[in-house]
Amino acid sequence: MAFSGTQQKCKACNKTVYLMDQLSADGIAYHKSCFKCNHCKGTLKLSNYSSLEGVLYCKPHFEQLFKETGSFNKSFQSPAKSAEKLTPELTRSPSKAAGMFSGTQEKCATCGKTAYPLEKV
Repeated sequence: MAFSGTQQKCKACNKTVYLMDQLSADGIAYHKSCFKCNHCKGTLKLSNYSSLEGVLYCKPHFEQLFKETGSFNKSFQSPAKSAEKLTPELTRSPSKAAGMFSGTQEKCATCGKTAYPLEKV
């Protein structure tokens, strides 16, 4: 008797998801290796992800999306754009409301992204 697998498809790659490699978030099936942040492509776990309209983010980038836009819309700054050219809007001091969510304004010397306290080396 051959194992037929499941009929569920991974939302990220649209390939069949087998039970041993299945991860289900918000009722949607993913391969464990496809469950990644849309912004940084870091592998996510059920304990450290947030989703917005089916788009997956790690917690730091989900919060950064709110800080940059003031709302949870999808107009996230791409890392290539922010690294190439900083607009005056990005170099100004954060608003009082954004300061409550930011935690730190320190940037990584290598990539230029926000260095969160738990990530510092």
